[in-house]
Amino acid sequence: MPYEPPTHTVERSLRATTGARIVAGVDEVGRGAWAGPVTVCAAVTGLRRPPEGLTDSKLITPHRRAALAVELERWVTAYALGDASPQEIDDLGMTAALRLAAVRALEGLPVRPDAVILDGKHDYLGSPWRVRTVIKGDQSCIAVAAASVLAKVRRDALMAELGVGAGAGPGEYAPYAFGANAGYPSPVHRAALEELGPTPHHRLSWSYLDALPRWRHLKKVRLSVEAAALESGGQLGFDF
Repeated sequence: MPYEPPTHTVERSLRATTGARIVAGVDEVGRGAWAGPVTVCAAVTGLRRPPEGLTDSKLITPHRRAALAVELERWVTAYALGDASPQEIDDLGMTAALRLAAVRALEGLPVRPDAVILDGKHDYLGSPWRVRTVIKGDQSCIAVAAASVLAKVRRDALMAELGVGAGAGPGEYAPYAFGANAGYPSPVHRAALEELGPTPHHRLSWSYLDALPRWRHLKKVRLSVEAAALESGGQLGFDF
C-alpha cells in the first residue's frame, strides 16, 4: 500500500515556535504484549534526509526493518533505548511503566533534548519534558519513525533470544514461540500458556490470565482498580 514518507515538518515547527535546538522523536513497542518488556527509543535526527523507505516499523517487513535499523544506527545523530520490565509493568501499570522506559531512553541520550515528539495522542511523559504529541507520528515524523524501527528491532531480538537455549538450540521458553510473536497474543502462545503457565517474562496483571483457570491464581492485582481498568483496553492488540 502506498504511503507518504515521513517529514521534518513537526521538528521544524517545534524549532520555530519554541526555540528548541535538539528535538527527540520517541516511540514505544510492546505495549499490548502478554510477555516481555515495553521498550522505548528516543532518537535525534537533525534535519538530514533519512534512509530510503523509513516509515512506521509495523509497515516494513522484518528483513527490511532489520537492515534499516543498521542504517539508522549510523545515520541518526544520537539514539538511546529504555525498557520497563514485566515486573515493573505489573507493579506500576502501563502508563507509569511507559514513562519510566521513556525517561530511561531520554536520559540515555548524550545531550538532553529541548523538546520531544511523542507518538500518539496521550502525553505519558509530562513535566519537566516539553512534549508535542502526534497521532501516527511514527508515519509522519522522521525522528519518531526512526525511533519506532530501532525500538521494534531491539525488542524483537530480545524476545527471540528467550526461545534459544545453550548451543543455539531450543530453549526453555521455545514452546511460547517468542521469536515469532514477540510476546504478543497468538494461538501458539496461548496454547503454551494453557499447558505450561506463565514464565518469569510474562505480565501477571494482564487479563489473559482470567481465561486460564489453571493459572488464574497467579494473577497480580494492583492497588488501583481504576489504573487496572485503564490498562485493560490495550492488552489484546496484535502488532507483530
